[in-house]
Amino acid sequence: MQPVFRIAALLGALASPAFGEPVTEFALDNGLQIVVIEDHRAPVVTQMVWYKTGRADEPAGQSGIAHFFEHLMFKGTDTVAPGAFSAIVAANGGSDNAFTSDDYTAYFQRVPADQLGEMMRLEADRMANLNLSPENVATELQVILEERGERVDSDPSALFREQMSAAQYLNHPYGVPIIGWLHEMKQLNREKALDFYARHYAPNNAILVVAGDVDPAAVRDLAQTHYGPLKPSETLPPRLRPSEPPQLAARRLTMADARVAQPYIMRSYLAPERNAGDQKQAAAITLLAEVLGGSGTTSVLSRALQFDSQIAVYSGAGYGGVSVDATTFSLIVVPSAGVSLADAEKALDETLAKFMETGVDPADLARIKTQLRAAEIYARDDAGDLANTYGAALAVGLSVQDVQDWPAALDAVTEADVMEAARAVLIPENSVTGWLETKVAP
Repeated sequence: MQPVFRIAALLGALASPAFGEPVTEFALDNGLQIVVIEDHRAPVVTQMVWYKTGRADEPAGQSGIAHFFEHLMFKGTDTVAPGAFSAIVAANGGSDNAFTSDDYTAYFQRVPADQLGEMMRLEADRMANLNLSPENVATELQVILEERGERVDSDPSALFREQMSAAQYLNHPYGVPIIGWLHEMKQLNREKALDFYARHYAPNNAILVVAGDVDPAAVRDLAQTHYGPLKPSETLPPRLRPSEPPQLAARRLTMADARVAQPYIMRSYLAPERNAGDQKQAAAITLLAEVLGGSGTTSVLSRALQFDSQIAVYSGAGYGGVSVDATTFSLIVVPSAGVSLADAEKALDETLAKFMETGVDPADLARIKTQLRAAEIYARDDAGDLANTYGAALAVGLSVQDVQDWPAALDAVTEADVMEAARAVLIPENSVTGWLETKVAP
C-alpha cells in the first residue's frame, strides 16, 4: 500500500523567478513538515531538523533548558551509544552540529547524498528514543555551566548584551539569555529535561529540510520510512508567550568592567518582526539598517561619524526580523581615542536627527538594493545556506512563498518606505541606550 501524505501547501517543484532553486513542500500524516531544495551540482546533501521550540518557549524558572537539551540530544539512544552520533556521521564522510535560538533548535548533517537515509535513521531515532542516564545529564550540565563561564561571564561585551536585552524587554522572554541565567541553569536536572523532551520533541513540532543532490520523491519515501512511524505529540503546548506592554520611557544603563579595552555605545529599539504574507514593513526596516549602518564606508553613520567628524572608529546598525515576536533594531558606536561616550552619543543623536530631516539618498538606496540582490544570488551557491534560510523562516511561522517573495519585497522598498520605517522604529520611548565603560581601579 502506498503511503498517504497530507499536503501542507503544494506538491511538486516550485521554481521561483527570484529563487532559482526548485523547492518541494509536503507533510507526513504525523505532522512532520518537509521541504526539499534541489541542487544537483555536487553529490552532497544537507539534512536539517528544526524544532519549533527555543529559549522563549521554556517554562518559567528553567532558563537555558532549550540549549541544555540541544546538548543532551547527542547523549545516545538504545541503539546509538552516547557521543556516537557525530562519530557515525564522520565515518560516513560527513559533518554535523546543532544550535539554539530564541525561537527554534536545529540539528544538521552534511554528508554524501547516498548517506541521507542513514542520517534520517539517526535523527528519527533520537527524536523519539533518547536515553538520558542520570550520569550523562549531570556531566552535560557541567558542560553548559562551563560554557556560560567561558563565553559569557568571561566576556564583558556578552554580559553587556545580556543586560541590554533584559532592559529592553519588560515582560517577554526574549529578555532572557539563550544560554540561561546561571542560578537557574544550576537547577536544571534530568526530570526537567525529560519533561521538556516529551513536550516539544515530536514530528508535529518539527520541520525537516533536505537540500542538495536529491529527488523529492525519493526523499518522501525515505522520510516515510524513518520519520513516518513516529507518533505525534498530543500534549504539544500552544506557542503563547507573555506579550510586551507599551513602553513609555526610554531606558539607560551603564556597565563598567576592568576587562573592557574599548568602551562603546549600543542602542536598541523594539521593532516589528517579519510576518507571513505581509513583509513590506520588515523589508523597509531591513533597508533602513543597511542605509544607516550596513557599510563601514558608505552608510549614513560611517560617513558622519567615522569620516566627516572622525568621532568614531566603528559604527553600525542591525535588524533581524526572522522571529516569532517583536525583535530589536540596534545601533552601535565605538568612539575614537580621546572621545568620550557622552560626545559620541551626542554625535549619534545629531546624525539620526539630520537623517530624519534629509531622508534617504536615492543613489544610496539603489546601490544597497543592488548589493542585496547580489548577496541573494551568491547565497544560492551553498545548499546548506539555503536549508538554513528556509528552515529558520518556517520555524518562526513564515512560509516557503514568503522566503521566495523576500527578494522582491526588498526590491520594492522606496525612499518613502524607509523613512516611514524610521519613524515607526526610532522612537525614544522604545529604546535602551547602554554605555560599556572601562572600570578604573580606585
